[in-house]
Amino acid sequence: MKLKNFKTLWGFEGDFEIACKEASKAGFEGIEGQAPKELDEQLYWRECLDKYELDFIGEIVTGGDYVPARHHTIQEHLEDVEEGIKNSLKLSASFVTCIGGCDAWSEAESREFFQNAITLAKKYEIDISFETHRSRSLFTPWVTKRVVDALPEMKLTLDMSHWCVVCERLMDTELETIKAIASNVHHIHARVGYEQGPQVPHPRAPEYQGALISHQGIWELIWSAQKEKGMQTTTITPEFGPDGYLHTLPFTNVPVADLWEINCWMAATEKSHFYAYSKREGIL
Repeated sequence: MKLKNFKTLWGFEGDFEIACKEASKAGFEGIEGQAPKELDEQLYWRECLDKYELDFIGEIVTGGDYVPARHHTIQEHLEDVEEGIKNSLKLSASFVTCIGGCDAWSEAESREFFQNAITLAKKYEIDISFETHRSRSLFTPWVTKRVVDALPEMKLTLDMSHWCVVCERLMDTELETIKAIASNVHHIHARVGYEQGPQVPHPRAPEYQGALISHQGIWELIWSAQKEKGMQTTTITPEFGPDGYLHTLPFTNVPVADLWEINCWMAATEKSHFYAYSKREGIL
């Protein structure tokens, strides 16, 4: 099994070719982000991805925004899924990852949404993976397990940083629940959360080493489950981002760290971590 790192477009501002050039130079194997809706922009993105020999993971956001509009219907969420799939296919996406559903829904409503979204993905012959995310249907590990128990074919994009905030603790307290869903995890968002937030100021900082080690231990559980399933490639996206996630200084709002440097550090660290894990497990 090999590891592929993807550069997130979250927090990036600028021409798409610059994003591709940065990703290639920093050793990333692909880009993850929302595919554009306009055909001319899709063609340009495809040209850039081909030029820099990068893979693409399509991100789909349902319900109007990252925090969903409270009263969007299941059908409206599904329409967003279908549009996102169509746009991502124009870029030959490896798969799509979906921030979907709503935390206020009943579990029955969530299951209906996920089942229909999976059916849509099958129709378009592409894998869909659902992110564990605050404000969404998969906002706790326990709800996620119950949904997965009902829909065992469901694929997950694991972002534990959201669960750290919702549960107000690191997720190594919930290993049995996470082990139960580990084989469903298709993709990892490698952001490090802590007990009071979804993003540590810098994962290299010694005061947050406990949080980093906690996340890395669980990522190893995921890799082991993926290896057991026979997966040939595991993917991660270091996804430290802005929008209130990145810590800033009071009054000046100056960021305490550089996002691109953090994500590059995280990618390099996990490349080394995965190598050490693979050597230890005898899978190199």
